[in-house]
Amino acid sequence: MKSNYKTLFELTGKTAVVTGAVGILGQRFCRGLAEFGAQVAVVDLDPERCTVFAGELEHDYGARALGVACDVSDPASVASMVDQVVKYFGAIHVLHNNAASKSADLNAFFASTEEYSLAEWRKIMSVNVDGMFLVAQAVGGQMQKQGTGGSIIQTASIYGLLSSDKRIYEGSFYLGRQISNPAVYSTSKAAVVGLTRYLAANWGDARIRVNALVPAGVESGQNDTFKSRYSARVPLGRMAQPDEMVGALVYLASDASSYVTGHCLVVDGGLSAW
Repeated sequence: MKSNYKTLFELTGKTAVVTGAVGILGQRFCRGLAEFGAQVAVVDLDPERCTVFAGELEHDYGARALGVACDVSDPASVASMVDQVVKYFGAIHVLHNNAASKSADLNAFFASTEEYSLAEWRKIMSVNVDGMFLVAQAVGGQMQKQGTGGSIIQTASIYGLLSSDKRIYEGSFYLGRQISNPAVYSTSKAAVVGLTRYLAANWGDARIRVNALVPAGVESGQNDTFKSRYSARVPLGRMAQPDEMVGALVYLASDASSYVTGHCLVVDGGLSAW
């Protein structure tokens, strides 16, 4: 019997919620899901940007889309977001739990470990860990009510699996500012991996698959020093482009990965193979 494996990747008839949806990667993720047929809930902090981008998705892909403002660190805001999505689309089949914070105060965010403030640590954790849990909790509960299963994909980071090499950051700048990889970021992304595996093990009987998408360095405005030093650590010899994360997301969201759960899909150009 001939099989049509292409259809396994189709998302037609499914509703996908994407948090952190108007960020650099978030917009690519939304576009990828829409192109494969999903209805997309564009979820982020800024209501106007969410609404405008949802309109772009509808125009470009002919897919229904809804912009929803949400503070993922606030349980009431998360509950309201889920209610709005279900009221508009009827159900939720895919969650891309993608929102993360790097703080508007870059001096505080990139402070040394010895000088890092507890207030800044808690601010980042409230989004990267608390927010990840709250959204998974609310959407996972909705999926269980529906009784149809679902796919939850949580964005972690290679720095949740490996430590960063501080030598890469010597003389490295991002958008004109000296950068580093603070402990709070690695710790929060490691927590995402732990939460992913826990949820996968506990929600499997409800046919809810939970996996982590683990990107490595994505080129997004770093200076040449950083790009050169980072690329030297990667077997493929370069940083990732934003669009190179989208295929992995579509795979995890779709029936092509129907027997995959509790997995960390690492997209790192081979960095973790050394």
